[in-house]
Amino acid sequence: MNRQPGPRGPAVGHDGRRRKVLTMSQQTPAADRPLTTALAEAAATAGHAPSVHNTQPWQWRVLPDALELRMARSRQLAAADPEARLLVLSCGIGLHHARVALAAEGWTAMVERLPDADQPDLLARLTGFSRTDADPSAMRLVQCMRVRHTDRRPVSEEPVPRSAIEEITHAVAAEGSRWQILDSDQVMELAAAASRAATVEAEDPETREELAYWTNRAGTGTGLTPEVLPAEAPQTTVPTRDFGRPGSLPVGPGHDRAAVYAMLFGDDDEPDSWLRAGEALSSAWLTATRLGVSMVPLSGVVEVDGTRETLRQLLAGLGFPFLALRLGIVDPTHAGPPHTPRLPTEQVVDTSAVRGEHG
Repeated sequence: MNRQPGPRGPAVGHDGRRRKVLTMSQQTPAADRPLTTALAEAAATAGHAPSVHNTQPWQWRVLPDALELRMARSRQLAAADPEARLLVLSCGIGLHHARVALAAEGWTAMVERLPDADQPDLLARLTGFSRTDADPSAMRLVQCMRVRHTDRRPVSEEPVPRSAIEEITHAVAAEGSRWQILDSDQVMELAAAASRAATVEAEDPETREELAYWTNRAGTGTGLTPEVLPAEAPQTTVPTRDFGRPGSLPVGPGHDRAAVYAMLFGDDDEPDSWLRAGEALSSAWLTATRLGVSMVPLSGVVEVDGTRETLRQLLAGLGFPFLALRLGIVDPTHAGPPHTPRLPTEQVVDTSAVRGEHG
């Protein structure tokens, strides 16, 4: 069985076994630890966030009274993401994860996004911390961070409940971003655009080389391992990315006819909107996990200028598309894929400014 957490049930791991996931508050009373410890732990928890090709393109710095998030340019996709749109969006997912982790510990914070024009790589600074009661809903989402995974195989024939779609949509709106559920005609347009984007990227040697690099990173803590990539092309309405090599994840029978497709977009195409879209995606994805809904990002279609413009037309020019998404109910008879690897915390969380004050 491979159910993700249901609306009221406990968290379920990718191996299908029920898990008792202890929050940081359950391990040690939050009131007994200094702020710097909470900040370091929140940054570490944010390492569970998904990112494009599992590049984990974030760098955290813990200060005595602040937590800073910077983009890690060394892990940018130069060919597929030259504007750093997907990089910043990925960092936004991590930012929301950190915010939720702090709320679960009873900390509220002010978020300054892009706080210094002279430091464009400084994406956010959390400051102005105050104590409050631990948020039970945030504690539940921290559990979801630990079991969430990406399953690129076809979903089951079970439809996604309307109530789940409404709740996920609310989670997006609560973070100040926008998304649109696509009707059947729009899904066909998305499928055609995704197919065109795949052709363009397959013919680009730099993109192929970059993809090969991020799918051959065994032992590095980053990238996509064979175990999370389908062994053959899944039968899906909207084609998934061709990673250039087969994985080892059995696809099995089935199609995604019951899947729901959505478009995450913003009012402008600027870094602040990309960051907020990442926060909204995190909120939506964790909510989906809690509700037992699988979510798969489809970034290839936004990596090509021409198809990204097609998506903007699909939105009737009302916004700028950042990411396409597939939602569905996973097949309960198949074990899910493993989690992708993660970088060691010390590589992405800098605590040198508070060394000796936490831990």
